[in-house]
Amino acid sequence: MSSTSQNGYERLLATPPSCEGGLVAAVDLDTDAPAQWSSGLCNCLSDTPLCCLTCWCPCITFGRIAETVDDGKTSCIASAGIHALLTYITGCGWIYSMAYRSKIRKQYMLGSSPFQDCLAHFCCERCALCQEYRELQIRGSTLSAAGDAREKNDGVDIVPVPTKQMTR
Repeated sequence: MSSTSQNGYERLLATPPSCEGGLVAAVDLDTDAPAQWSSGLCNCLSDTPLCCLTCWCPCITFGRIAETVDDGKTSCIASAGIHALLTYITGCGWIYSMAYRSKIRKQYMLGSSPFQDCLAHFCCERCALCQEYRELQIRGSTLSAAGDAREKNDGVDIVPVPTKQMTR
């Protein structure tokens, strides 16, 4: 085959797409299609400190998730306490955390079903909590390490400025 001849695929790739009347055809996007989770359920080890914290004390991760999803209306400590009591006394803390997974799905229009939420929290609650927290982090909705709410518009932490200066 000579270097000057092109097969059908090479000609197709070499020529730019043509547009009728000089207008580019609009791509039909389905805006009602559900979004996907940013990370998988089993990607726990992608954030090792979060994985370790959630493994040994899932109530803290859940408290952070609940406070973030409820926009600070629910206390992290109260949610963590309720989750701990439900988990360590009755073994049904996964039901409480499953409700927040559904809230996250609705808030960010994530694809899944309530049945899958139930399975995720019943079979592997710690992985589900890690996935939810990572989703909130990626979407910029998590609380900062100090517990201050992060500014929703530009992701900048609000730091209080001291009003009095120190004197000697």
